[in-house]
Amino acid sequence: MLKKQSNPDAQMGVMEHLGELRTRIIRSLIAIAIGGVAGWFLYPLILDFILEPYCDTLGRDCTLRIDEPLEGLNTRFMIAAYSGIALSFPILLWQFWRFVSPGLHRNEKRQGLLMVAFGACLFSLGCYLAFITLPRALDFLTTVGGTDLVTEFRARAYIAFIVKMMIAFGLGFQLPVVLITLQKLNFLQYETLRRQWRYAVVVIVIIVAIITPSGDPVSLIALAAPMYALYEFSILYGWLLKRKKLRKDDDV
Repeated sequence: MLKKQSNPDAQMGVMEHLGELRTRIIRSLIAIAIGGVAGWFLYPLILDFILEPYCDTLGRDCTLRIDEPLEGLNTRFMIAAYSGIALSFPILLWQFWRFVSPGLHRNEKRQGLLMVAFGACLFSLGCYLAFITLPRALDFLTTVGGTDLVTEFRARAYIAFIVKMMIAFGLGFQLPVVLITLQKLNFLQYETLRRQWRYAVVVIVIIVAIITPSGDPVSLIALAAPMYALYEFSILYGWLLKRKKLRKDDDV
C-alpha cells in the first residue's frame, strides 16, 4: 500500500494507460489548435520572416507566386498549422514526459520541467540553425540547375520547404532528450552508446538525409555535425549519471 501511495501511477493497468494516453493526445491537440489560432493572426509577420532566406539568396525584394484561387487561403492555413506545432512544442514535450513519468520515482519526476525546458531550447536552437543555413542551401539549390532556369517559387511549395527544414532541424536536436530519457529509464547505458559511435555516425547521416527535404550537402553537414555532438553529450551525461549513482551507493 505504501508503494502505491509513493508512486500510484506505476500501478495503472492497460486500460488506465490507454486512458492516460488519450488524455495526453487530446491536450496536445488542444495546444496545437490554440497555437494555430495565434499563427493565423500572426500570419503577416511569419510570412515576412519566412521570406528572409529567399530574399537574401536573390539579393533583392522577393515575392511568391500563387496559381490557384484558393492557394492564398490554403497557404495561410498551412502556416497556421505549422505555427501551432512550433508554438505548442514545449506543451507537447510536457505531455510526453507526463505520460512516461509514472514509470519513474518521485524525485525523478521533478526533473520533468527541466527536461521540457531543455528540449524546447534545443528545438528552438535547431530551428535557428536551419534558418541561418537556409540562404546557403537555397543558393545551392537555385544554381545547381544552371543559369537557364529562372527562380520563381510557388508560395505553398516554398513555405512547406522552409518550415519542414526548420522542423527537421528542431526534431534532430531532440536526440539527447531521447537518449537521456532512455538512460534514465534504464533502457540504455552510456557504455553502449560509446561502443557504437561509428554506427551512430552512419545512422545520423542517413536520418538527416531522410528528414531534410532538400538533401543538399549544406543542410546535411549543418545538421549531422551538431547531432553527433549532441550524441557525445548524451554519453557524457550517462557517464556523470553513473558516477553519481556509484558515489551514492558508496555513501550508503
